[in-house]
Amino acid sequence: MANLDKVLYTARSHSTGGREGVSRSDDGKLDITLTAPGGKGVNPEQLFASGYSACFLGAMKAVAGRQKITLPADTSIDAEVDLGPVGDVFGIAVRMTIHLPGMDKAAAEKLVHDADLVCPYSNATRGNINKTLTVG
Repeated sequence: MANLDKVLYTARSHSTGGREGVSRSDDGKLDITLTAPGGKGVNPEQLFASGYSACFLGAMKAVAGRQKITLPADTSIDAEVDLGPVGDVFGIAVRMTIHLPGMDKAAAEKLVHDADLVCPYSNATRGNINKTLTVG
């Protein structure tokens, strides 16, 4: 496990009630009702899918900047997070389809590979979950 060289940002939230509760950030910008999948609120897997895909897109932008590549304006990611049993415990799996319209397929796949190496979510989950990244 690697220690951070420097803390750039700390997110803080307070959650109560688990999957049938609430979660609020310390700055008040996030205030959501949580629910199990299929309920009327937001579930943790949706939050993970949104967080991971947004972070991955940020990693792609950073890598593209370093490589002097311009990302298509309509670059997007569709993320899916599965929840299910793994023996006696529960786990997740992630699938992301990365859309880079008009970009050469080989260049897009290299960019996605390189972004996967620097994305904090990818680094936090590497070797812990099944993950599939597809250029669509």
